[in-house]
Amino acid sequence: MTINYQQLKARPFAPVHQDYSQRDTMLYALSLGVGNDPLDTRNLPLVYEGMAQPLQALPTMSSVLGYPGFWAKEADTGIDWVKLVHGEQRTTIHQPLPVGAKVVGKTKVTRVIDKGAGKGAIVVSERSLEGEDGTLYATLEQVTFCRGDGGYSEALGGQPSDASLPALAPTPDTAPRWTYTHTIRPEAALLYRLMGDYNPLHADPQVAQAAGFDKPILHGLATYGMVCHALVMTACNGDASLLRSMHARFSSPVFPGETLRTEVWQAGDALQFRALVVERGIVVLSHGNASLAPAQP
Repeated sequence: MTINYQQLKARPFAPVHQDYSQRDTMLYALSLGVGNDPLDTRNLPLVYEGMAQPLQALPTMSSVLGYPGFWAKEADTGIDWVKLVHGEQRTTIHQPLPVGAKVVGKTKVTRVIDKGAGKGAIVVSERSLEGEDGTLYATLEQVTFCRGDGGYSEALGGQPSDASLPALAPTPDTAPRWTYTHTIRPEAALLYRLMGDYNPLHADPQVAQAAGFDKPILHGLATYGMVCHALVMTACNGDASLLRSMHARFSSPVFPGETLRTEVWQAGDALQFRALVVERGIVVLSHGNASLAPAQP
Protein backbone atom coordinates (compact mmCIF):
# COMPACT_ATOMS: atom_id res chain seq x y z
CA MET A 1 0.00 0.00 0.00
CA THR A 2 1.38 3.39 -0.99
CA ILE A 3 0.06 6.84 -1.70
CA ASN A 4 -0.90 7.48 -5.32
CA TYR A 5 -0.38 11.24 -5.57
CA GLN A 6 -2.67 11.92 -8.52
CA GLN A 7 -5.44 9.72 -7.17
CA LEU A 8 -5.29 11.24 -3.69
CA LYS A 9 -5.28 14.84 -4.98
CA ALA A 10 -8.29 14.09 -7.20
CA ARG A 11 -10.15 12.05 -4.57
CA PRO A 12 -13.86 12.98 -4.60
CA PHE A 13 -15.65 13.79 -1.33
CA ALA A 14 -19.42 13.89 -1.17
CA PRO A 15 -20.71 17.14 0.36
CA VAL A 16 -21.74 16.61 3.98
CA HIS A 17 -25.02 18.30 4.87
CA GLN A 18 -25.73 18.95 8.53
CA ASP A 19 -28.59 20.57 10.40
CA TYR A 20 -27.62 21.73 13.88
CA SER A 21 -29.52 23.61 16.56
CA GLN A 22 -28.72 25.90 19.46
CA ARG A 23 -28.85 22.81 21.66
CA ASP A 24 -25.94 21.35 19.65
CA THR A 25 -24.08 24.65 20.02
CA MET A 26 -24.45 24.54 23.80
CA LEU A 27 -23.47 20.85 23.95
CA TYR A 28 -20.31 21.57 21.98
CA ALA A 29 -19.25 24.23 24.48
CA LEU A 30 -20.19 22.02 27.43
CA SER A 31 -18.09 19.17 26.03
CA LEU A 32 -15.09 21.51 26.31
CA GLY A 33 -15.81 22.29 29.96
CA VAL A 34 -17.34 25.72 29.35
CA GLY A 35 -19.52 26.48 32.36
CA ASN A 36 -17.64 24.24 34.82
CA ASP A 37 -17.73 27.15 37.26
CA PRO A 38 -21.45 27.79 37.83
CA LEU A 39 -20.76 31.28 39.21
CA ASP A 40 -18.67 32.52 36.27
CA THR A 41 -21.39 34.30 34.30
CA ARG A 42 -18.95 35.33 31.54
CA ASN A 43 -19.32 31.83 30.09
CA LEU A 44 -23.10 31.73 30.07
CA PRO A 45 -23.58 33.30 26.59
CA LEU A 46 -21.86 30.16 25.21
CA VAL A 47 -24.03 27.63 27.08
CA TYR A 48 -27.26 29.36 28.14
CA GLU A 49 -29.90 30.96 25.95
CA GLY A 50 -31.47 33.02 28.75
CA MET A 51 -28.94 35.85 28.94
CA ALA A 52 -29.45 39.42 27.73
CA GLN A 53 -26.47 38.84 25.44
CA PRO A 54 -27.53 36.46 22.64
CA LEU A 55 -26.21 32.91 22.60
CA GLN A 56 -22.96 32.55 20.62
CA ALA A 57 -21.13 29.65 18.99
CA LEU A 58 -17.43 29.13 19.59
CA PRO A 59 -15.57 29.53 16.26
CA THR A 60 -13.97 26.08 16.58
CA MET A 61 -17.39 24.46 16.45
CA SER A 62 -16.79 24.67 12.71
CA SER A 63 -14.34 21.77 13.13
CA VAL A 64 -17.17 19.34 13.97
CA LEU A 65 -19.64 20.53 11.31
CA GLY A 66 -19.80 19.05 7.82
CA TYR A 67 -17.06 16.61 8.85
CA PRO A 68 -16.41 13.88 6.22
CA GLY A 69 -15.36 11.25 8.78
CA PHE A 70 -12.11 9.32 9.07
CA TRP A 71 -11.64 9.10 5.32
CA ALA A 72 -7.88 8.43 5.53
CA LYS A 73 -8.76 4.90 6.69
CA GLU A 74 -10.31 4.06 3.31
CA ALA A 75 -8.24 1.74 1.10
CA ASP A 76 -8.30 4.07 -1.93
CA THR A 77 -6.17 6.70 -0.13
CA GLY A 78 -3.10 4.46 0.13
CA ILE A 79 -2.40 6.00 3.56
CA ASP A 80 -1.02 3.86 6.39
CA TRP A 81 -3.75 5.22 8.66
CA VAL A 82 -2.60 3.32 11.77
CA LYS A 83 0.50 5.53 11.91
CA LEU A 84 -1.02 8.91 11.14
CA VAL A 85 -1.33 11.77 13.63
CA HIS A 86 -3.10 15.12 13.49
CA GLY A 87 -0.25 17.60 13.03
CA GLU A 88 -1.86 21.04 12.71
CA GLN A 89 -5.27 22.64 12.49
CA ARG A 90 -5.84 25.94 10.72
CA THR A 91 -9.22 27.70 10.91
CA THR A 92 -10.27 30.89 9.14
CA ILE A 93 -13.64 32.37 10.13
CA HIS A 94 -15.27 34.39 7.34
CA GLN A 95 -18.60 34.96 9.14
CA PRO A 96 -19.49 34.18 12.78
CA LEU A 97 -21.20 30.79 13.02
CA PRO A 98 -24.96 30.94 13.63
CA VAL A 99 -26.10 29.17 16.80
CA GLY A 100 -28.26 26.95 14.59
CA ALA A 101 -28.32 26.46 10.83
CA LYS A 102 -28.23 24.06 7.91
CA VAL A 103 -24.68 23.85 6.59
CA VAL A 104 -22.68 21.86 4.08
CA GLY A 105 -19.04 20.81 4.34
CA LYS A 106 -17.03 20.46 1.12
CA THR A 107 -13.67 18.70 1.46
CA LYS A 108 -10.71 18.32 -0.89
CA VAL A 109 -7.07 17.29 -0.62
CA THR A 110 -4.90 20.32 -1.40
CA ARG A 111 -1.34 19.15 -0.73
CA VAL A 112 0.60 15.90 -0.50
CA ILE A 113 4.19 16.36 0.66
CA ASP A 114 6.90 13.71 0.83
CA LYS A 115 9.39 14.28 3.65
CA GLY A 116 11.50 11.31 2.55
CA ALA A 117 11.82 7.59 3.23
CA GLY A 118 11.47 6.92 6.93
CA LYS A 119 10.49 10.55 7.59
CA GLY A 120 6.80 10.42 6.75
CA ALA A 121 4.52 12.40 4.48
CA ILE A 122 2.13 15.32 4.98
CA VAL A 123 -1.43 15.35 3.65
CA VAL A 124 -3.37 18.61 3.83
CA SER A 125 -7.14 18.56 3.44
CA GLU A 126 -9.29 21.66 3.19
CA ARG A 127 -12.96 21.90 4.16
CA SER A 128 -15.21 24.84 3.41
CA LEU A 129 -18.26 25.24 5.63
CA GLU A 130 -21.13 26.99 3.91
CA GLY A 131 -24.74 27.83 4.61
CA GLU A 132 -27.53 26.65 2.35
CA ASP A 133 -27.58 30.12 0.79
CA GLY A 134 -23.89 29.89 -0.10
CA THR A 135 -22.60 31.99 2.81
CA LEU A 136 -19.03 30.92 3.55
CA TYR A 137 -18.65 30.61 7.30
CA ALA A 138 -15.25 28.96 7.68
CA THR A 139 -12.33 27.38 5.88
CA LEU A 140 -10.57 24.60 7.77
CA GLU A 141 -7.21 23.06 6.90
CA GLN A 142 -6.22 19.82 8.58
CA VAL A 143 -2.54 18.93 8.39
CA THR A 144 -2.05 15.19 8.83
CA PHE A 145 1.37 13.68 9.47
CA CYS A 146 1.44 10.24 7.85
CA ARG A 147 4.38 8.66 9.66
CA GLY A 148 4.33 5.47 7.58
CA ASP A 149 4.20 7.02 4.11
CA GLY A 150 7.55 8.73 3.65
CA GLY A 151 9.23 8.02 0.32
CA TYR A 152 5.96 7.67 -1.62
CA SER A 153 7.31 10.00 -4.32
CA GLU A 154 9.84 7.33 -5.34
CA ALA A 155 7.11 4.70 -5.87
CA LEU A 156 4.99 4.04 -8.97
CA GLY A 157 7.73 5.26 -11.26
CA GLY A 158 8.15 8.59 -9.46
CA GLN A 159 5.50 11.01 -8.19
CA PRO A 160 5.22 14.72 -7.36
CA SER A 161 5.54 16.29 -3.92
CA ASP A 162 3.84 19.62 -3.18
CA ALA A 163 5.34 22.66 -1.48
CA SER A 164 4.91 22.87 2.27
CA LEU A 165 2.43 25.19 3.94
CA PRO A 166 3.86 28.44 5.33
CA ALA A 167 5.45 27.72 8.70
CA LEU A 168 3.65 28.85 11.83
CA ALA A 169 5.63 31.31 13.96
CA PRO A 170 6.70 30.16 17.44
CA THR A 171 5.51 32.04 20.52
CA PRO A 172 7.70 34.80 22.01
CA ASP A 173 10.14 34.34 24.88
CA THR A 174 8.54 37.23 26.78
CA ALA A 175 5.85 36.89 29.46
CA PRO A 176 2.33 36.41 28.02
CA ARG A 177 -0.28 39.13 28.33
CA TRP A 178 -2.94 36.67 29.47
CA THR A 179 -3.15 33.19 30.91
CA TYR A 180 -6.29 31.08 31.21
CA THR A 181 -6.69 27.77 33.01
CA HIS A 182 -9.04 24.87 32.23
CA THR A 183 -9.53 21.99 34.61
CA ILE A 184 -10.27 19.13 32.23
CA ARG A 185 -13.02 16.88 33.52
CA PRO A 186 -12.20 13.14 33.82
CA GLU A 187 -14.97 12.23 31.36
CA ALA A 188 -14.03 14.98 28.87
CA ALA A 189 -13.01 12.57 26.07
CA LEU A 190 -16.23 10.58 26.45
CA LEU A 191 -18.22 13.80 26.13
CA TYR A 192 -16.26 15.20 23.21
CA ARG A 193 -16.52 11.99 21.17
CA LEU A 194 -20.27 12.72 20.91
CA MET A 195 -19.29 15.63 18.65
CA GLY A 196 -18.60 13.01 15.95
CA ASP A 197 -15.14 11.53 16.49
CA TYR A 198 -15.73 7.98 17.77
CA ASN A 199 -12.13 6.75 17.60
CA PRO A 200 -11.88 4.20 20.47
CA LEU A 201 -8.46 5.62 21.34
CA HIS A 202 -10.39 8.24 23.29
CA ALA A 203 -12.68 5.82 25.15
CA ASP A 204 -11.32 2.28 25.45
CA PRO A 205 -8.34 1.76 27.84
CA GLN A 206 -7.26 -1.38 25.98
CA VAL A 207 -7.10 0.45 22.65
CA ALA A 208 -5.21 3.33 24.25
CA GLN A 209 -2.70 0.96 25.85
CA ALA A 210 -2.17 -0.85 22.55
CA ALA A 211 -1.32 2.56 21.06
CA GLY A 212 1.26 3.19 23.78
CA PHE A 213 -0.76 5.31 26.22
CA ASP A 214 -1.56 4.49 29.84
CA LYS A 215 -5.19 5.52 29.35
CA PRO A 216 -7.46 7.13 26.73
CA ILE A 217 -6.26 10.51 25.49
CA LEU A 218 -8.25 13.64 24.80
CA HIS A 219 -9.06 14.50 21.18
CA GLY A 220 -6.66 17.05 19.76
CA LEU A 221 -9.59 19.12 18.51
CA ALA A 222 -11.00 19.17 22.04
CA THR A 223 -7.76 20.75 23.26
CA TYR A 224 -7.98 23.11 20.27
CA GLY A 225 -11.53 24.08 21.26
CA MET A 226 -10.53 24.68 24.89
CA VAL A 227 -7.77 27.00 23.72
CA CYS A 228 -10.27 28.80 21.48
CA HIS A 229 -12.44 29.31 24.54
CA ALA A 230 -9.41 30.74 26.37
CA LEU A 231 -8.79 33.21 23.52
CA VAL A 232 -12.44 34.29 23.55
CA MET A 233 -12.41 34.82 27.33
CA THR A 234 -9.16 36.81 27.30
CA ALA A 235 -8.35 38.62 24.05
CA CYS A 236 -12.00 38.83 22.91
CA ASN A 237 -13.43 39.78 26.31
CA GLY A 238 -16.08 37.07 25.95
CA ASP A 239 -17.24 38.02 22.43
CA ALA A 240 -16.71 34.97 20.20
CA SER A 241 -17.55 36.93 17.04
CA LEU A 242 -14.25 38.84 17.29
CA LEU A 243 -12.02 35.80 16.59
CA ARG A 244 -11.27 35.54 12.87
CA SER A 245 -8.58 32.86 12.60
CA MET A 246 -6.81 30.29 14.75
CA HIS A 247 -3.89 28.11 13.66
CA ALA A 248 -1.84 25.76 15.86
CA ARG A 249 0.37 22.67 15.97
CA PHE A 250 -0.42 19.61 18.09
CA SER A 251 2.80 18.84 19.94
CA SER A 252 1.82 16.34 22.66
CA PRO A 253 -1.28 14.43 23.82
CA VAL A 254 -3.50 15.53 26.70
CA PHE A 255 -5.19 13.25 29.22
CA PRO A 256 -8.63 13.87 30.74
CA GLY A 257 -8.30 15.02 34.34
CA GLU A 258 -5.27 17.23 33.67
CA THR A 259 -5.05 21.03 33.91
CA LEU A 260 -4.59 23.03 30.70
CA ARG A 261 -3.02 26.49 30.84
CA THR A 262 -3.23 28.73 27.78
CA GLU A 263 -0.75 31.59 27.42
CA VAL A 264 -1.59 34.45 25.04
CA TRP A 265 0.50 37.27 23.54
CA GLN A 266 -0.99 40.20 21.61
CA ALA A 267 0.33 42.62 19.00
CA GLY A 268 -2.56 44.69 17.70
CA ASP A 269 -5.08 42.42 15.99
CA ALA A 270 -2.62 39.50 15.97
CA LEU A 271 -2.36 36.91 18.75
CA GLN A 272 0.15 34.21 19.51
CA PHE A 273 -0.52 31.43 21.97
CA ARG A 274 0.47 28.07 23.33
CA ALA A 275 -1.07 25.60 25.78
CA LEU A 276 0.66 23.57 28.48
CA VAL A 277 -0.37 20.73 30.77
CA VAL A 278 0.38 22.09 34.24
CA GLU A 279 0.95 18.74 35.97
CA ARG A 280 3.57 17.54 33.47
CA GLY A 281 4.99 20.94 32.51
CA ILE A 282 4.89 20.19 28.78
CA VAL A 283 3.61 22.16 25.80
CA VAL A 284 0.72 20.34 24.11
CA LEU A 285 -0.36 22.98 21.57
CA SER A 286 2.40 25.10 20.06
CA HIS A 287 3.07 27.70 17.36
CA GLY A 288 -0.37 29.19 17.94
CA ASN A 289 -1.33 32.16 15.76
CA ALA A 290 -4.72 33.87 15.70
CA SER A 291 -6.27 37.11 14.47
CA LEU A 292 -9.05 39.37 15.70
CA ALA A 293 -11.55 41.52 13.86
CA PRO A 294 -9.97 44.96 13.30
CA ALA A 295 -10.76 47.45 16.03
CA GLN A 296 -13.54 49.85 15.12
CA PRO A 297 -12.52 53.54 14.78
